[in-house]
Amino acid sequence: MSFFLRSAAALAFASIVAVGAIPARADDGFPFGFLMTLETAPQPGTKRLPTLEIGDSGEASLDLWCKSGQGQFSVAGNTVIFVPGPMQQRACSPELAVIDDELMIELSEAASWTRQGDLVSFVGTKSLQFRINTN
Repeated sequence: MSFFLRSAAALAFASIVAVGAIPARADDGFPFGFLMTLETAPQPGTKRLPTLEIGDSGEASLDLWCKSGQGQFSVAGNTVIFVPGPMQQRACSPELAVIDDELMIELSEAASWTRQGDLVSFVGTKSLQFRINTN
């Protein structure tokens, strides 16, 4: 085999090994554009679980137990800021409406986020965990 062919083969082999040695890390970034569901048990009287979707520009759609609406997320590194927008309330119990209000406050108090696979945590005075819907 000529020197050129051996060099080309060695370079090709090294490239394959290098690519295979680098772990795929596409699942550790912020999940813009994915629907996420709050990791919690259903509340009495409803099977609904709160969901959150954050678009590429940080625009957020929230669908909670009683309320739904918009908001805005700013994400820089592991820092996060959530600013709630107008919310509309569906017919539900006053207890569920209070739980929605508490959830909005907890999201507003989040200062950072982490991700492990499909689990995203917003961390502030309380940690809220959302699971990315992958189906």
